[in-house]
Amino acid sequence: MLIDLHSHTWPKSHDSVLNPEDLIVRAKNAGLDAICFTEHDTVWDQREVEELRAKHDFLVLAGVEISTDDGHILAFGIDRYVFGMHRAPELANYVEQGGGVMVAAHPYRRQMPWFTSSEDKYEAALEKAGRNPAYEFCDALETLNGRGSDKENEFSRRLSERLEMPGTAGTDSHAISDIGKCATHFERDIEDERQLIEEIKAGRFYSVDLRTGDPVPFAAALEG
Repeated sequence: MLIDLHSHTWPKSHDSVLNPEDLIVRAKNAGLDAICFTEHDTVWDQREVEELRAKHDFLVLAGVEISTDDGHILAFGIDRYVFGMHRAPELANYVEQGGGVMVAAHPYRRQMPWFTSSEDKYEAALEKAGRNPAYEFCDALETLNGRGSDKENEFSRRLSERLEMPGTAGTDSHAISDIGKCATHFERDIEDERQLIEEIKAGRFYSVDLRTGDPVPFAAALEG
């Protein structure tokens, strides 16, 4: 299955211009099998999600992008935003209580060095990023972000290899031009959020760049 694990709609995400129903139609036309609505610090009501699923005969999944002190985290398995989630350990506690899972979104942000010509400085930045305390609570890193440049996504990919963490893909859609750029390929069929969480925890997935059709499997898995 091809699932976009990261997208935003208006008005739940103030910086998006995408109508939820339009996003669903366009994601379906782009060949995706499902899409996750991950609004900024706002969780969709499950009844609304189920209504959209039925109306469009398309799998819509609910998640949320939480802004923490240590970066943005895609969280699945929680049904509301609670004050204190901006601290990764507290967010992790709520996610654990809900039987959920966490994925670090666009880890290149505020961690990738401005100048990448020096391999020593680049390695130092990777080492520092690898000490991000939020990552101990995450099961994966978003190694392919549709709004990130090739260099930015390369930093995320190298970080995931350093940490031996699998990588997901999400368009981070905020506008029509973002839709369908990339997705996460899951080996098994997924029908709801519970199964999504189970498959992320199991690591049975890899990133796919839909612009080129190139898969980006987790390197450690290929070696094992």
